[in-house]
Amino acid sequence: MDIPFRKMHGCGNDFVVLDSRTRPLDVTPARAAALADRHRGIGCDQVIVLEPVADKAGAAKSGADVFMRIRNPDGSEAGACGNATRCVAGLLAAETGRTRLVVRTISGDLPATVHADGRITADMGAARLAWNEVPLAHPCDTLHLPLSEGLVGDPAACSMGNPHATFFVPDLKALPLGEIGPRLEHAALFPERANIGFAQVLASDRIRLRVWERGAGLTLACGSGACATLVNAARRGLTGRHATLVVDGGELEILWREDGHVEMTGPWTCAFTGSVDWKTLGGESPDGETLDGAMGPA
Repeated sequence: MDIPFRKMHGCGNDFVVLDSRTRPLDVTPARAAALADRHRGIGCDQVIVLEPVADKAGAAKSGADVFMRIRNPDGSEAGACGNATRCVAGLLAAETGRTRLVVRTISGDLPATVHADGRITADMGAARLAWNEVPLAHPCDTLHLPLSEGLVGDPAACSMGNPHATFFVPDLKALPLGEIGPRLEHAALFPERANIGFAQVLASDRIRLRVWERGAGLTLACGSGACATLVNAARRGLTGRHATLVVDGGELEILWREDGHVEMTGPWTCAFTGSVDWKTLGGESPDGETLDGAMGPA
């Protein structure tokens, strides 16, 4: 009943990584929320489940090395996570000895390249800029959304496999992000909620960023949010197409290529490994036995 896990992070954006490639694990939204709980569980920004690569009919499908499923702390499913992609690519590189991998998500395939210095570049795919691709609730100019909250307004939006809105501000320290973040995440303009970025442009190639992630809250880093911020800043003429994004947990290098794809380069770390007693999570065990209980003391 003991299920092994890895605790990993990219610039402090932390994950509980479970391997379901050879032993199926029923990681329900409730189980993911229990694992992510920082007081009663292991604690993380997202739970990552590695699954076999298969098509919708369940048949093996080539073109990717692993399927990465992403669960937020509230149990909801995310479409993409750049920091987790680098962590998973690092694991695959250690397993295979290869420096080029492909991680599949519900939002598409993300190629990754391991560099000699240990950093990993993930191709996060093309930024999606149309209002219905973000998506928004009704047609809007995605470069200037009709949305404001307190001291912030006039955000730009795009999708990096999940919806992002970026507010450009003169002073991040002046904002009560814990108050306005959740209200903006749930704004009526975002039918699937949204990740909310607050960006302070420091130079034409340097941006300070904090992100309120949907379903997770403030995190030390948000890879897809960094990608969306660079895209939106370049669209506004505030930066070029290549910049360093300074997040609470470190720095990410972002490049918006001429073909529309966005590359993110940064570090990844395995902090520790351990195991969790599946019984304490409730539901059904990997062996089919029905279990009761919640993550916490026996």
